[in-house]
Amino acid sequence: MKQRIYIADDEANIRFIISSFLKNEGYEVQDFENGDQLLEAFHKVPSDMVILDLMMSGSDGLTICTKLREKTNVPIIIVSARDSELDRITGITMGSDDYLVKPFSPVELVARVKALFRRIQLDQLGQKSPLLTYGDISLDTAQRSASIKDQPLDLTPTEYALLSYLLQHSDKAVSRAELLKNVWNFDFDADTRATDDLMKRLRKKIIASEVQIESVWGYGFKLSKRNPHEDPQ
Repeated sequence: MKQRIYIADDEANIRFIISSFLKNEGYEVQDFENGDQLLEAFHKVPSDMVILDLMMSGSDGLTICTKLREKTNVPIIIVSARDSELDRITGITMGSDDYLVKPFSPVELVARVKALFRRIQLDQLGQKSPLLTYGDISLDTAQRSASIKDQPLDLTPTEYALLSYLLQHSDKAVSRAELLKNVWNFDFDADTRATDDLMKRLRKKIIASEVQIESVWGYGFKLSKRNPHEDPQ
């Protein structure tokens, strides 16, 4: 079955170019001139990936991204003419999994789409052992699911990749640069907010766990067991 991709962009020529290249790669593509139309279609028939422009009539891309994240962990790529570091970080921390600046090569976008699908597929194939655990947190890489004390934990693809990486390296601290390279695949010197803000979001999601994500000052993060008498807040 073909993987379905929804695109929202208010520029018809961009929609046409993106759709044409993705269809040539074998994807099923449906495009929309604004995010509200995409969101309505997604509620009826979910897609396997969403590509969003930021500046559109009606709800902007970040608003649509936020609304999608309230209901689904579908991978999201943002494309935008806004090219500041803050814009990229905002897009990532609001729930997108990648950020591409206009003008961009359609070939590069196709490569990003393939890389994101491949990352999800590799997560599903899992490691030598399909189960990653630390404390009361478990990730089943075969099913690509997460849980705390056997209770389901809803994670976006990027949150899942981040927690998976931390679990795989639970015996040490990991640097921000290491996370930017291996989780986000960022090829630019991003501000540390790209990791710090997402860590805040992930910490909220695992607040009921005995596991906590510690900040290692001036370096990065590491997993540890929470003191049972410690206030998780």
